[in-house]
Amino acid sequence: MGINNRNLEDFTVDIGTTQQLIAQRQEQLHSLGITIVSESGLHTAADLALVHKAGAHAVLIGESLVKQNDVEQAVINILNSNTLPITSEGTPSSSSTSTISVSDCLKSLRERNQCALIPFITAGDPDLETTAEALRLLDRSGANLIELGVPYSDPLADGPVIQAAATRALQRGTRLDQVLEMVQAVSPSLQAPLILFTYYNPILNRGIEKFLKQIASSGIRGLVVPDLPLEEAHTLLQPAAALGIEVILLVAPTSSKERIEAIALQSQGFIYLVSVTGVTGVRTELQARVKDLLMEIRGVSNKPIGIGFGISDPEQARQAMDWGADAVIVGSAFVKRLADGTPTQGLQSIEDLCRSLKAAITTS
Repeated sequence: MGINNRNLEDFTVDIGTTQQLIAQRQEQLHSLGITIVSESGLHTAADLALVHKAGAHAVLIGESLVKQNDVEQAVINILNSNTLPITSEGTPSSSSTSTISVSDCLKSLRERNQCALIPFITAGDPDLETTAEALRLLDRSGANLIELGVPYSDPLADGPVIQAAATRALQRGTRLDQVLEMVQAVSPSLQAPLILFTYYNPILNRGIEKFLKQIASSGIRGLVVPDLPLEEAHTLLQPAAALGIEVILLVAPTSSKERIEAIALQSQGFIYLVSVTGVTGVRTELQARVKDLLMEIRGVSNKPIGIGFGISDPEQARQAMDWGADAVIVGSAFVKRLADGTPTQGLQSIEDLCRSLKAAITTS
């Protein structure tokens, strides 16, 4: 079955059409065993990766090739563009460093007027094998990027759900080296860039340079350090950038205009807007102040903005998108679901949540 990304009324092209139609009819298409071919508007490896992740089995590329004198070289150029994990055989590359960057992922989505979904899970809860499967599952269920939390004994920014998950993981012996070994094994198979969430003390204990080299070699593309002061951010920003890791800084609801400007200037990948004053956790509604903060940040920076801390359901995700967020970050809701019941039940539960959140923020 072919999916044409071109609107035949006004001839505009949106490759998000493939993602939308497959998401709407996924169970039916899967049960019938239909081969899905996406066509129109596919020009780069980033485009191929997006429709592949959406569920397309093949692509039809015409316009990008017929205008070229050397068709073979044109195909090679497409496959090599944007350093995405697509090889000349059409399979994911085994190199962890070939994954698309955080900023490039968000740029591609913004160009198509789409909002990114960023689920968060805690590594090692209930165990690292389940964490690995959860990463794969989220990647194929609509996550555009994935945030992975390293369990820490004093998680000051985390609410009770994530604190409890970190405690359980630590009690089972989960350590940073084991987490990175798992990431290194899984990351080559993922389309979604991985963002590591960790506190500053473990970084300092290991040594900044050694820590950054280890996470880069494992396939991590972004880094969030919630207790990293803006005044100390340069200690990570420069060496991380040299290794292809983008350090994402947080803006709090209490941040002054001057501080917002400084954070927006230095943050890499995107600007992480904290939606609440306090720790992470499930809330029943988003604070109206978030909309004002979005506008304030937009006034000083054109970088993507992701909203996190407190988003837990499709309605809140949709509201954040409608307010202008480029990404919605959902943590406690995923962590809680993954911890409930058996690992199999938890995985099914986070898959359902991921698909419902993605459907809520996918525009036609």
